Amino acid sequence: MTRDEFDAICGEQPGAVRSGPGELDSWKVGGKMFACWGDFEHRATNTDTVVVATPDRETAEMLIEAGAAHRPPYFRGAWVGLTLDGLDAEEARHRIATSYARIRAGLTKTAQADLPPLED
Repeated sequence: MTRDEFDAICGEQPGAVRSGPGELDSWKVGGKMFACWGDFEHRATNTDTVVVATPDRETAEMLIEAGAAHRPPYFRGAWVGLTLDGLDAEEARHRIATSYARIRAGLTKTAQADLPPLED
């Protein structure tokens, strides 16, 4: 998967906004980050890494232990790093949608009401 392909999937999320110049290169909903590009590479593979949220810490640990994700530097808890090399579109869509849904659900009711509706 390429970075442009990953960004395109992020951009499909209702109300998703790419951070502006001078900010951390990330995707946000309601001002809260749901995907983040780092200035770091995954050390084991030297490939681009993006960080997304999982539903909970246990899911993050399971993905890391299974080798489907890695622990990203500077992030804790339910966040995992994904390497683009070998990441297929279906998995990327699932991880982005999961991260987006978690972050959106944590927004205030007012912030959620200001966003476009979720599609079924």
